[in-house]
Amino acid sequence: MDAKIYKSKKYIAFFLIPAFLFMAVYLYYPFIQNILISFQKIKLLGTPSKGFLDPVYKNYLKMFEEIWKDGKFNTTSNLFISLKNTIITIAATMIGQVGLALLLSLLISNIKKGAGFFRVVFFFPIVVSATALGLLFNLLFLYDGGMINQLLMHLGIIHDNFDWKAQVPIFTMLTPVIWQYVGFYFVILLTGISGISEELYEAASIDGATKFQSVKYITLPLLKNSISTCVILAVTGALKVFDLPWTMFPKGMSGTWLTGTYMYERSQANVSYSAAISILIVALGVILSAVVNRLFKTDDDLDM
Repeated sequence: MDAKIYKSKKYIAFFLIPAFLFMAVYLYYPFIQNILISFQKIKLLGTPSKGFLDPVYKNYLKMFEEIWKDGKFNTTSNLFISLKNTIITIAATMIGQVGLALLLSLLISNIKKGAGFFRVVFFFPIVVSATALGLLFNLLFLYDGGMINQLLMHLGIIHDNFDWKAQVPIFTMLTPVIWQYVGFYFVILLTGISGISEELYEAASIDGATKFQSVKYITLPLLKNSISTCVILAVTGALKVFDLPWTMFPKGMSGTWLTGTYMYERSQANVSYSAAISILIVALGVILSAVVNRLFKTDDDLDM
């Protein structure tokens, strides 16, 4: 094929315009509409707007008051609880999902035979419906007759049924959330490791470098962009996680509200306030993503 095709701008437009139109209709337009809705009077889903609020920023002021009241944090409000639990979820996903995926990818990268088997096994939870996983883990953590309680009693670790969902609700909720996406980040990181030239490791081995030193001075620095991508995906994913926590803990039972589940619950009675919460989620995602990008920037990136 003639290389002139790459010099013609009309071919670029031919491929980009359909994608841009799709994003404009299904992403940008709804987002702008959501911003406008957050300033309007809309209570129930499907009902028309009754005009703009007075003042127009009333929902955002209400959010602030729900978090900060009488000169201190309002720790009993559901919005504060959802933000606190979301921060815990972000930390847990960064450490549990990305951290565990990095460890597994480093271990599997040293396996010459059977690596494909581990790729499939670790990636498998991603293809399972989050609702199905929620029901599965509800059975695992069941108070009377649950597999976890039966196993611990059989091993003599506990002597009576333990109510996981009441005593340690955040741990119970985050366990399947972390478990489900470890394989996703594992595949990304393992792909990044496979792209590192073997000559670098051979040269390091000749110079007397140990396996640990090769990982520290070769693998991790060259894997920085992949790790950054995984962390950003983990952070933004933690902000919008909904289906699995809602299946296990509907209506934020036991104080397990997250920003996504709380936003959905409020949309049933106050659509405009729910829209304002969604803007807060977007703002947090943009800020945290920018922070992660800054932390993982290389010296070359900083010079640009």
